[in-house]
Amino acid sequence: MESSEEEDDFPSIESVTPQSKIDTIYQSKTEKGIRKLCFELLDLKDAVENLCGNTQSKYLAFLRLSEEVVEMEHELNELQKNISAQGILVQDLLSGVYHELGEWSRANPGLLNSEEPQKDGEIDFSNEAEDEKRLCLENIDILLAEHKVEEAIEAIDAEERKHPELKSSGDTLSNELSSYKSAFMKRKSILEDQLVQMTEQTLIGAADLKIAVSGLLKLGKGPLAHQLLLKANGARLQKRIEVFLPSCPCYPETFSATLSNLIFSTISSTTKEMGLMFGDDLVYSNRVVQWAEWQIELFVRLVKENAPSSETVSALHAASVCVQASLNHCSALESQGLKLSKVLLVLLEPYVEEVLELNFRRARKLVFAFSGNDEILPLSPRLASPLSTFAISSDGLLVDSGTRFIFMVKDIVEQLTRLVILHFGGNVLTRILQLFDQYMDELIKALPEPSEDDSLVELKEAIPFSAETDSQQLALLGTAFTIAEELLPMVMSEIWSVVNESKESGSGVTDNIAPLMNGTIDYKDWRRQLQHSLDKLRDHFCRQYVLNFIYSRDGKTRPDAHIYLSGEGDDLSWNSDPLPSLPFQALFGKLQQLATVAGDVLLGKEKIQKVLLARLTETVVMWLMSNEEDFWGVLENEVAKLQPQGLQQLILDMHFTVEIARFAGYSSRNVHQMASSIIARAIRTFSGRGANKQSALPEDEWFVETAKAAINKLLMGGDGSDTSEIDEDHIILHDDDELHDDDELHDEVISDSDESPSSLSTITTSESFASAESQMLDSLSDFTDPES
Repeated sequence: MESSEEEDDFPSIESVTPQSKIDTIYQSKTEKGIRKLCFELLDLKDAVENLCGNTQSKYLAFLRLSEEVVEMEHELNELQKNISAQGILVQDLLSGVYHELGEWSRANPGLLNSEEPQKDGEIDFSNEAEDEKRLCLENIDILLAEHKVEEAIEAIDAEERKHPELKSSGDTLSNELSSYKSAFMKRKSILEDQLVQMTEQTLIGAADLKIAVSGLLKLGKGPLAHQLLLKANGARLQKRIEVFLPSCPCYPETFSATLSNLIFSTISSTTKEMGLMFGDDLVYSNRVVQWAEWQIELFVRLVKENAPSSETVSALHAASVCVQASLNHCSALESQGLKLSKVLLVLLEPYVEEVLELNFRRARKLVFAFSGNDEILPLSPRLASPLSTFAISSDGLLVDSGTRFIFMVKDIVEQLTRLVILHFGGNVLTRILQLFDQYMDELIKALPEPSEDDSLVELKEAIPFSAETDSQQLALLGTAFTIAEELLPMVMSEIWSVVNESKESGSGVTDNIAPLMNGTIDYKDWRRQLQHSLDKLRDHFCRQYVLNFIYSRDGKTRPDAHIYLSGEGDDLSWNSDPLPSLPFQALFGKLQQLATVAGDVLLGKEKIQKVLLARLTETVVMWLMSNEEDFWGVLENEVAKLQPQGLQQLILDMHFTVEIARFAGYSSRNVHQMASSIIARAIRTFSGRGANKQSALPEDEWFVETAKAAINKLLMGGDGSDTSEIDEDHIILHDDDELHDDDELHDEVISDSDESPSSLSTITTSESFASAESQMLDSLSDFTDPES
């Protein structure tokens, strides 16, 4: 049993390879590998030795070649000296020969007469004066041959001073002098050509260029010298630009500052050089200005070609840097008499306008991309936190869109430099107004249309979010209000501070620069236009809110003319407990409900709360005043006559509406005026049918007191009024789990304030509609009193 178990433990013992065989196999392979490696190392050693030998031999050859070059240079110098000595010797020989010829000609005058006539172009030197002229011309020839232009210029200048007739253009010269002048002018022309060739050399230095230009001036070629100097400086600038341009992609936003420094410094140095060499000649100055304008055109073209893509924020920053740097250089050049700012702005304006337009297009795309954009925008808490308060009450896309709007405006404004603001700020402000107005149009699409049906919904442009409930709509309005009243002023403060500082100092830029604030917009006017766009959203909300309130009601609670024509019974003044008509009681409840929601959603923004409630009240009265067909057409119909109790009810409703606004702290002059117009027209309609208004109507004070008492009753709770058709949602907010039957609402218009969480008396803020207290009734002025 034990042996079988051992065999099971070592089943493959017979397949083990002996150690001796392993040693034989691997030892032979290792020795072969080592031998092969040794041979390779020896080959590598030989190659390194050969390389070192070749390097050393080449180095020695290079040293020998350098010595030979030095020796050759020395030999060339010696040869040049030898040539110069030979030239002097030849000149001396010529002088001696001419002297001997002169003496011989004087000793043998008869032989001269027998000689053949001289050929054209040859000069007869028959005396010492002629010898001097010949020597002068020969000296000039030698200097021209050796390209010693400075010495040649001095020789020509000295000869012209010695013989002033060489400069004259008269034709009264003798044949001998005329021939000499022709030869002299020919050499002078050769010298001029040499000077022109010097200026056109590619590698000419500044000193040689100055020598050539000065030489042309001495030769009387001022316009040519001026032109060649401008051409040479332009060519030199072009080479420097060609060296600089390949590095532009390394810093695309600031390369324009370096380029402007390169170009404007060349303009400055050229202007100084021209002033020193040519003086204040008006012709030369005008040519310098024209040349400088050409360089500015080159500058603008290069900026456009090498700037980042125009729709990026980098392009806007690059354009701002370009304007700032180049205008600063232009201001510096004005001390030299060059006024180039206007030309620069005219050339830069299309470029800046294009960059601004494309950046605002990019902003519109980002702001109106309500979906599919999850990019996190780095907005500071100071700007982001005011909008975040509306995230709870509205769709998150609404807050995101407001955040993107402020971020884009801030991103654009931050790229603008001081001089860009001064010259293009008006354009920027106008585009921001347009962007805000378009943003308001997009928010309007999120509001429900009055009495929407399926067909209208299909035609309405789709938007990812919609504001259906009161809280959502108020959050939308609050977002727009916060952007316009709080965030935009903070973002735009830098622009207005620059403009105000410039106006106060009166020295923002010089008078030579184009007018400030292209398309100037005053701060108050800008704020007015911004408010106009905001009012457009607010008015749309109020219009749809009121129309939904009006046309969603039926029966006695719908505000129309029939409620004033179907009244029966005694006059209201005889009723012990008069109240406004049911539609206006419902309006009071609706405003109460909205004020309560606004107190939560627009917490801390009492201004917009008052504005909204005032505008809603105005919209209701405006609808009554302007509804000629459905309201006045029925009320003024001859068939259905307006009775005294109907007129009283209408007047009480108007007073009630005015007292609602006055009671809540948002009394509006427009409400006063429109309510007065409605009352006056109703009285004219009543009186026009032969009725006596004095006997039918009580005093005005009665309507005012009755309206105040009605508000107090509706606030504190009352009974006895027929409100069975008033929807409880338009009177008071209840918890979602509370259910009220019509019978419960039949006995009371509104629940007691202690039992209702949304009652007006439960809100403590003194400035909101929902916080009004009944004790304020005594302090309210009469409806007929003027508004303070």
